[in-house]
Amino acid sequence: MTATRLSTISVEKPWGRRDLGFGFPDVAADGAPIGEIWFETPPGNTHDLMVKYLFTSERLSIQVHPSDAQARERGLPCGKEEAWIILAAEPGATIAMGTTRSVSSDELRAATLDGSIEALMDWKPVSPGGVFYLPAGTVHAIGAGITLIEVQQNVDVTYRLYDYGRPRELHLDDGIAVSRGEPFICQNGGFELADGRAVLVSGRKFVVEKWTWDGTRSIELPIGALAWLIPMVGHAEVSEQDILPGECWEIRRNVDVMLSPGAEILFAYSGPSPLPLFPAT
Repeated sequence: MTATRLSTISVEKPWGRRDLGFGFPDVAADGAPIGEIWFETPPGNTHDLMVKYLFTSERLSIQVHPSDAQARERGLPCGKEEAWIILAAEPGATIAMGTTRSVSSDELRAATLDGSIEALMDWKPVSPGGVFYLPAGTVHAIGAGITLIEVQQNVDVTYRLYDYGRPRELHLDDGIAVSRGEPFICQNGGFELADGRAVLVSGRKFVVEKWTWDGTRSIELPIGALAWLIPMVGHAEVSEQDILPGECWEIRRNVDVMLSPGAEILFAYSGPSPLPLFPAT
């Protein structure tokens, strides 16, 4: 099949929530809070990207991810760059990206040990619709009261630098070694490719588009390419199959995508720049 709905994995987290929304059922009052929902690729398939939802009620740890080269030195298949698409944010919600000033590795280590890294991080207010691409080496954290979609390289590698006193393992040596202790400069800017087709993220490792057209268009992927379709709002179809918020679909080769008026879907794929072959209009 050229369009396959991916199954979900719910991940319990102490900083998660029970009120999820966005196509997901709420968790019972006596159930464990859900912090992440992952979309699982079919058995035997290896993909470059992973898509997940995050639901926060508390600040996540201050953390960092290695680059491809740094990860391979440690026997991992790749590093981790990621993008956040903000879906909901409570008043005063913030995310942290980079430090407020340049610091040395020794200064960064000392700040993680005495807790001053909280004040050293550059916490920025967020609102629905915000989009951020984080290159490897960016020290970062997601604040409380946020729901977002994360698109990332498909590897589970996180170096936790600081966790607000929670009894979880830290990874200071590995984390400090790959951290850039400097202010974050947003390199990504969205732009329109065509009517109803906008690029939200065009990073070094992947592209995320947002589609909002009305009607049906044919999508033509290069041979061997994969892409991920993430419905957010309204009614849409792929190859005459309904696709709903809270789902993620893997796309191969050629498909027809229909969007009803007001529908919004994300489309993610590997590569540093937009593919020219879709949608064919």
